[in-house]
Amino acid sequence: MFMVMFVLDDPSRLDEVLNAWEAAGISGATIIESTGINRRRQAKLVGTSLMAGINRLMSSDEESHYTLFTIVPDESVVTRCLEAAESVVGDLNQKNTGVLAAWP
Repeated sequence: MFMVMFVLDDPSRLDEVLNAWEAAGISGATIIESTGINRRRQAKLVGTSLMAGINRLMSSDEESHYTLFTIVPDESVVTRCLEAAESVVGDLNQKNTGVLAAWP
């Protein structure tokens, strides 16, 4: 079994990626809205408490990502996840596409 994590840079492409994964045989995924360290720093969130920062983050115009997690049976399915993601967003070696990682 392998855990696959895909950080999708463009949130508007989420449904396309999910459809591509489904067509590749991926039957389920967990989706989390996320942001990266650089975007967080650029947002310059200022607050005296963690809750104040979280409240500002939730109501801000800060651009976010989606992070998808799925568990697949073997490396061949990991490869299908990668190919399906790239069929939607393009080569993951390019900027502003996403990041995919997998581990046993």
